[in-house]
Amino acid sequence: EAPRESLEQFIESIGKLYDTYSERINGIGISMPGVIDPENGFAYTGGAYQFIKDTPIVELLSQRCPTRITIGNDAKCAAYAEIGFGSLKDANNAAVIILGTGIGGAVVQNRQVLNGNHFAAGEFSWIRSHYQHSNDMDYLWCGLNGISGLLKLAQKHLKTEDKLTGKDIFEMANAGNQSAIDAIDEFCYYLVIHIYNIQTMLDPDKIAVGGGISIQPLLLELMNKNIDAIYNDALKYNCPIARPQVVICEYFNDAAILGAFYQHIQ
Repeated sequence: EAPRESLEQFIESIGKLYDTYSERINGIGISMPGVIDPENGFAYTGGAYQFIKDTPIVELLSQRCPTRITIGNDAKCAAYAEIGFGSLKDANNAAVIILGTGIGGAVVQNRQVLNGNHFAAGEFSWIRSHYQHSNDMDYLWCGLNGISGLLKLAQKHLKTEDKLTGKDIFEMANAGNQSAIDAIDEFCYYLVIHIYNIQTMLDPDKIAVGGGISIQPLLLELMNKNIDAIYNDALKYNCPIARPQVVICEYFNDAAILGAFYQHIQ
């Protein structure tokens, strides 16, 4: 991970790697947080790298590392990993939802990740979920389906104030604890409501769900249960929306790096 103290250290850390392997390098693909313009190699923000603001990052890096350099937002790069090598290899149009502290995401059209006019397409965390509490973080999508949302539901159903982790909750559910299962089921109900909203807006081939808890088979099982319930209910009203086809992302910790490579070779 690059240093977070200064832009100079950030560039030099990449420069030292370049010096070590320069004779074997044909180019550099970088995945990083923030609002990124990949076509112009410009970072409007750098997420955790707070010293990066309105920075021509590719231009500066190219002065230190004279090779072709591309950059992309980390969540969008994760989507490219699935398009190029993973669960979306056979999809033309798709959406990617990454469950974590918040809701990372991406929109895919004709196998390209959409950036949007302000490079913020797919920032699903900020979707409002309740008209009476539109500015309450608890009712943004990140509040409902981020890790804090799962914890609150687990505390409600288990009648505890313990600070449980996602791993704790799924371990209890997998061991047959009905209250833990009910918490995850309610979590999936909220998740599926927004999956249906995405299906309504985009009509994609597939919607890929990733993030740490997505490796749990119970998550997909309960998502599909809630998808079927909503879809079967919608059929009563001749709803034209197709049943969302949800798949699990194949890449996790290495997704952003792999996607940066895929974006680079495009």
